[in-house]
Amino acid sequence: MNAIDPPLFGLSQRQPPANLEAEQALLGALLANNKAYERVSEFLAPEHFADAVHGRIFEAIARRIEAGQLADPVTLRSTFEHSGLLDEVGGPAYLAQLLSAMVGIINAGDYGRTIYDAWIRRQLIDLGEVTVNRAFGAEPELDGSSQIEAAEQALFDLATRGGAEGSAMSFETALTMAIDTAAKAFERDGKVSGLTTGLTDLDNKTGGLHPSDLLILAGRPGMGKTALATKIAYGAAQALLNEARVDNANAEAKQAVVIFSLEMSAEQLATRLLAEEARVSSDRIRRGEIGQKDFDNFVAVSRRISRLPLVIDDTPAITLSAMRTRCRRLKRTRGLALIVVDYLQLMRPAAGTKPDNRVLEISQITQGLKAIAKELAVPVLALSQLSRAVESREDKRPQLSDLRESGTIEQDADAVMFVYRDEYYLQMRMPKPTDMKDADFQTALDDWQRKMELVHNKAELLLAKQRHGPTGTIQLFFEAEFTRFADLDTQHE
Repeated sequence: MNAIDPPLFGLSQRQPPANLEAEQALLGALLANNKAYERVSEFLAPEHFADAVHGRIFEAIARRIEAGQLADPVTLRSTFEHSGLLDEVGGPAYLAQLLSAMVGIINAGDYGRTIYDAWIRRQLIDLGEVTVNRAFGAEPELDGSSQIEAAEQALFDLATRGGAEGSAMSFETALTMAIDTAAKAFERDGKVSGLTTGLTDLDNKTGGLHPSDLLILAGRPGMGKTALATKIAYGAAQALLNEARVDNANAEAKQAVVIFSLEMSAEQLATRLLAEEARVSSDRIRRGEIGQKDFDNFVAVSRRISRLPLVIDDTPAITLSAMRTRCRRLKRTRGLALIVVDYLQLMRPAAGTKPDNRVLEISQITQGLKAIAKELAVPVLALSQLSRAVESREDKRPQLSDLRESGTIEQDADAVMFVYRDEYYLQMRMPKPTDMKDADFQTALDDWQRKMELVHNKAELLLAKQRHGPTGTIQLFFEAEFTRFADLDTQHE
């Protein structure tokens, strides 16, 4: 063998997995009793048969049964008599031969699963061949990491295309799960059934963050999207740690919160979290303009929060398949309670996919994030940009139509939230004395200051969509100096 030739691993001497006897037995059972079709209709398709002729016969049987018609050798004879589709196996008479191959109608489900399993194995062989050829340079535009992601994506697609076991559950089982969720809400303080966000009013409105939900947090630049997302991640991580330490003050949290920070580095995000908790400006920290007291407080807070179950992944332009792989690994090794993505427009779709346009690409990403939420049974909080259309309106509060490259963002999301600060825009409208008389300027300045006082340190979280609950506006406290969000106290000055 030449040194550059790919190894064959003996595959050329092997036959692809197939069970023609099972295929004949199943078709015979279906022709003998059409009710046997109910045992395989949920997962078996014509392409799953190794023998293409058997696949065409199964398709013809399924078409007649689903149309409410009888499917047996007599009724199917006219279908195949003049088509020539059965010539290679002896013509329509082959249908009668299948009846003799039937072992027992009761075993139809077992035959179907055997056929399906053989198809899965053939698909795995094909995927392996593609992976090997790529590794030998069949697609030079894909580097090693991209090849891993493409292979993982192909395996995931195969796994989710449909299995021999259906996902349907009885109504009784579904009711039991609903009662368990309600019981958690009843037993917990604050009536939160999901994972807490650390913001009381938001928890009251949503019941917390629930497994399998995709939540979109959107806003214009400067509104504090990342600050609010890190506040929610921090609140969830703190709750997980507190729950673990009910009986043991030194226990570790059983689950973690992962933040995929595509815009900021892990160090920058950690500095921001520290600044929020220590109430020291991150800008002053970066420039070294802090005193000994602030620095000591900074270090003390870092020790206190270092045990939080937070994981930060700052891989730039991460692909959907790579994110899925890392989340699966984290769930398996450490447990996973929440995924935060900052932000989805900086992500790339799965390796090997080439969407025609940006809207389709974002749609694939949101659909993929929803699939991750469902597969891992954890909530996913994804940040999103808004279009500039907001800036052209008098009222700059965002609307669902402002979602940038929306595609299916609104459709796929279980909840859509917008963060909005009137103070941000009002600051830009501060009167200037150059264009008016002194008296008019003073009047305008006084009016502007009164308005600033009303919105100072206040933010709005607009819950524009919530699939499982009410919508509305949540008032929040915001300290710009520390980029810190908190509950707004409306009872005191």
